[in-house]
Amino acid sequence: MGKLKNGLKSIRFKLFITLCIAVIVIIAFLIILNNFVLEAFYLYSKQKDLMNVYENINLYYTNPNSNIDIELELEKVAVNNDFDIIIKSDSGINVYTSNKDFSSTIGKINEIETSVSSWFSPKTVLYKDDNIIIRRTQDSKNGLNFILLSGTLDNGYVLYIRIPISSIRESVKISNNFSYLIGGMAIIIGGIVVLVISREFTKPIMELNDIAKRMSKLDFSKKYRISDTDDEINELGKNMNTVSEKLEKTIEQLKENNIELEKDIERKSKIDEMRKQFISDVSHELKTPIAIIQGYAEGLKENVNTDSESRDFYAEVILDEANKMDRLVKQLLELMKLEYGKREFNNQKFNIVELVQEVARKGNIMYEEQNIKIELDVPDKIYVFADDFYIEQVVTNYFTNAMKHVKAVNGQKKIKITIKELEETNKVRVSIYNTGDKIKEENLSRIWNRFYKVDSSRNRSAGGSGIGLSLVKAIMVNYNNDYGVFNTEDGVEFYFELDKVQ
Repeated sequence: MGKLKNGLKSIRFKLFITLCIAVIVIIAFLIILNNFVLEAFYLYSKQKDLMNVYENINLYYTNPNSNIDIELELEKVAVNNDFDIIIKSDSGINVYTSNKDFSSTIGKINEIETSVSSWFSPKTVLYKDDNIIIRRTQDSKNGLNFILLSGTLDNGYVLYIRIPISSIRESVKISNNFSYLIGGMAIIIGGIVVLVISREFTKPIMELNDIAKRMSKLDFSKKYRISDTDDEINELGKNMNTVSEKLEKTIEQLKENNIELEKDIERKSKIDEMRKQFISDVSHELKTPIAIIQGYAEGLKENVNTDSESRDFYAEVILDEANKMDRLVKQLLELMKLEYGKREFNNQKFNIVELVQEVARKGNIMYEEQNIKIELDVPDKIYVFADDFYIEQVVTNYFTNAMKHVKAVNGQKKIKITIKELEETNKVRVSIYNTGDKIKEENLSRIWNRFYKVDSSRNRSAGGSGIGLSLVKAIMVNYNNDYGVFNTEDGVEFYFELDKVQ
């Protein structure tokens, strides 16, 4: 039903209907002409023919020096024009007759001519002057209609010419039927021509329509194929292509602007979230050191201890807590920048083996004090691409964490550092293992959260702020590289990976 409705609205259907209406209007006009004008035109044409023949015959008899055979010429005129001709002398003798039956009616015609004014109505007389009268008449014997010319020649002869006329109505009927036939043929042939022409005519329009539909769906991939013809449709196609290109560029620009706007909004949202998180973390973590500083400061003010040694102790406690607060705030700021993408890395190629060895060397004194055995399972050199400053922080945090939690197993404290290449992923894995207590399974993922400590009491004597592993996580997430921790048979092993370069 929908296709039929669309078909009735199509240009092809409209062209076909327009053609039909045009043909019908033309046929109707011809029929009107046939019914109202044909008869008058027919009589006028016959009247002109009769007057021309009268002039010619008059010349035949008024030119005595001519060698023309008058009877032969009259016979030709009668045969060629289907005329009945009678010529009478001024004494009433037939000079020439082409039809004996017509001759027998001349007596009656003479009677009619003597009373023309009383016998003929104005509608019967077609033309009249001093020498000629032309009128319509009817043969009483057979009922046929004629046009009769009665005229006097210059030599005194009387000329009668009769032309039989067919039924005007019959002629009109035949003409109308012929018009119907022509109209039907015109509609059929025109319909075929319209279908062929409209197909070529509507093809570019359909293509433009398809392009417009695609454009409404923001698809600008299809363009109108410009032809060699310089017509209106071709011009429309060029303009459509221009509009499509401009719209595509405008929409692409809008998309880019929208992406930038979304990024700006996201950045502002992250900054706001970072600010809130920073305030929350600082206010939470600084409660204890602030309370300690406040207590010891009040003690100094009130001279709780008068000796200089006690005052020095109070001052050292205040200074130590202030330093811890300073380190905590700096670490929090750094963590926030890493987590919210506000830190830019100075990536370069460096030897990860040298970096790890240097970090391990810095802790030699602590190893000796705590009787910790250090093992290094590393090659001579492996190059990675990263920011060596932040990677050193990762290694240092892992070392610090291992030093803090290492315990003797079978009478020995041990920390082992391993560096190996992962050929299948073209990565380098750095692992730091320490003997000691295992981490509970439910805590393996929690230890990466800021301020989380396995020790639920969060005892300050254990040291640390709970931010170190959060920094490791933030750095490795920025590099999109793997990191993690797992329990071993007699301890814990932390690891991280970096991109290897030659």
